[in-house]
Amino acid sequence: MGFVGRARELGELERQLAVVRSGSRADAGVAVLVRGRRRVGKSRLVAELVERSGLPSVTFQAARGAPVAQELALLAEAVADSDLPGADVARGSTPTTLTAALTLLAAALPDDAPSVVVLDEIPWLLEQVDGGAGELQRVWDARLSRKPVLLLLVGSDLAMMERLTAPDQPFYARGTELVLDPLSPAEVAEMTGLGGGAAFDAYLITGGLPLVAQEWEPGEPAADFLRASLASSTSALVVSGTRVLDAEFGEVSLARQVLTAIGGRGERTFSGIQGAARGGPLNAASLTATLRALVDKRVVAVDEPLSSTSAPRNRRYRIADSALRFWLAFVEPALGEVDRARPDLALSRIDRGFAAWRGRAVEPVVRAALHRLLPGAGFADVSAVGGWWTRSNVPEIDLVGAAGASGPVRLVGTVKWRAGTPLRATEVDALAADAVAVPGVTAATPLVGVCPAGVEPGTPLAACWTADDLLGAWRA
Repeated sequence: MGFVGRARELGELERQLAVVRSGSRADAGVAVLVRGRRRVGKSRLVAELVERSGLPSVTFQAARGAPVAQELALLAEAVADSDLPGADVARGSTPTTLTAALTLLAAALPDDAPSVVVLDEIPWLLEQVDGGAGELQRVWDARLSRKPVLLLLVGSDLAMMERLTAPDQPFYARGTELVLDPLSPAEVAEMTGLGGGAAFDAYLITGGLPLVAQEWEPGEPAADFLRASLASSTSALVVSGTRVLDAEFGEVSLARQVLTAIGGRGERTFSGIQGAARGGPLNAASLTATLRALVDKRVVAVDEPLSSTSAPRNRRYRIADSALRFWLAFVEPALGEVDRARPDLALSRIDRGFAAWRGRAVEPVVRAALHRLLPGAGFADVSAVGGWWTRSNVPEIDLVGAAGASGPVRLVGTVKWRAGTPLRATEVDALAADAVAVPGVTAATPLVGVCPAGVEPGTPLAACWTADDLLGAWRA
């Protein structure tokens, strides 16, 4: 399969390269910081750019926790083995500081022609060097930025990449930031040849990861894709979650226990997560610190009930990393079965639990779609879309649209994610009865619905969106 789904991001990188080619800026060089979760295709994107450009280039990928001396030697070796005009300057060199290694890199770059430099997983290199960001900034200012080079700094740790360009950091305002998100539901639909609810099933299963989605045969039902993927211990679906987790968390780390409690056991509250860990309840302080770190890394998201009244004590946690949602729930528990060639056991478990899991997992995706669609659907001032619940989850409202956090409530709604039966009038009546408990809701607050099969004729809804309508949110 060819390069799919990254036209916008590739176009942005090509525009930055065009600036380098034109020589129209005071600084000849351009730096771009490319960040995104692991396995979303960052390395593939920059490799595609390098290949299409036809320019001399060098690519170096750092390794997490590797000795600094080894990393600096490998960086010099990558420069020496590249097709940069001055590559020989680095041959046989053993730089002992990051400044020395980057200075060698700068010396290898052409002075009068464009080139491309890719430093992949740059946070892993910088974290090994005291003051590494400062060294990068000094060499960029003094040498690299004076060469016609596109410097691509790539990283998977979102928090560390954001920190690199924070106002109090040395590299602040020295580069353009490009965020690479997982493929959207519409892009997954394009890759898999599916539409409607089936496209969203593919999105939830693949997590929007290109390497997983490209193994989905066009038009293939989800059951067939899962059967083929779980029959192989090397399929992209099986290995993706393991690689994401192993790269960032140890197998027996507290973070892994917390992720398993949330994603594997479906716990959403602090107390539920605390009690679900292996080996007994977790220490509250340790759990608080771990959840904070996972939220900072964008692996876990924390939601609060959305209404005209703030309710921070009623938080709920969910897996935010799309590569891990389905994997933690269904693939990780099946790894042993996959290894002993019993995918039928895993498939049976998925068949029993998928509908209930999907009903919860699709809600954040629905809210993201409506956040895009509502301005054009008569709800121009809705800037926050969430849900609302009580501590006991009775009642629980799937959709709340408000004019900002704790702002006026503009709509409430229900999500019934099923293919064969439209949203019923009785379900809308139940929504109306439950919605009065939401602070800020009145009898005049519009009711809306989401159902892949649509809504029964004559049902009193202000709007109802199907799965195809939601796909349109990412096609506009």
